[in-house]
Amino acid sequence: MRYSYRPMLNLSRIRAITLDLDDTLWPVWPTIERAEQALQAWLCLHAPATAAWLSDPQRRRAIRERVNADWADHVHDLTRLRREAIRRALLEAGEAPELAEPAFEVFFAERQKVSLYPDALPALHRLSRRFPVVSVSNGNADLERIGLRAHFVGAVSAREVGCKKPDPRIFHHAAGLAGVPAEAVLHVGDDFALDVVGAIGAGMQAVWVNREGHPWPAGEEVRVLACPNLNMLCDLLHIEPD
Repeated sequence: MRYSYRPMLNLSRIRAITLDLDDTLWPVWPTIERAEQALQAWLCLHAPATAAWLSDPQRRRAIRERVNADWADHVHDLTRLRREAIRRALLEAGEAPELAEPAFEVFFAERQKVSLYPDALPALHRLSRRFPVVSVSNGNADLERIGLRAHFVGAVSAREVGCKKPDPRIFHHAAGLAGVPAEAVLHVGDDFALDVVGAIGAGMQAVWVNREGHPWPAGEEVRVLACPNLNMLCDLLHIEPD
């Protein structure tokens, strides 16, 4: 790795943890791919013309791009954007747009069937034993449906707050749920720009979960602790294993 690997945390300040979900606790794109496959299979049975229309990857990409452009004020709401994309595909194929709701529910249910990284659950046990933990996500994972809600005192989504990371408001909302000021929070996430830079801009400390060993972002002045997994983070926080 090209960046400095030195602890840069003020441990005495940390009274709560905020934690990203997608690509921090589980890899997100395999999950999304399975959800899209489940959606396509449902459409084959209930809206075959739409399934055929969406079988073209260029059409799928184009309709998502149009929805994102038309609904730019709702870029923080992935649920709404996905549902609208399905509705438009149904209309394009000449099928009933009201099928968008049950079709989306098929996608959404599969989207919650995540495969945790091996360190995720042990680390959640350790972190939640010491600190109040609040999730902060731009995505639409549902901790209740995934089965992880017991490890968190709160869950914050971009859809709920009306803005997404790196906007400081979403971080401040999470700090409020944890019951501490922003400067007492350590935010942990995999995306350098959204999680690290965003959290620091909100007045928090941050840790970059860099599982793939990416080099330090070019030209980036921010220097924070980087960990290859969450167990190492727990060790650095001096939280003993269960």
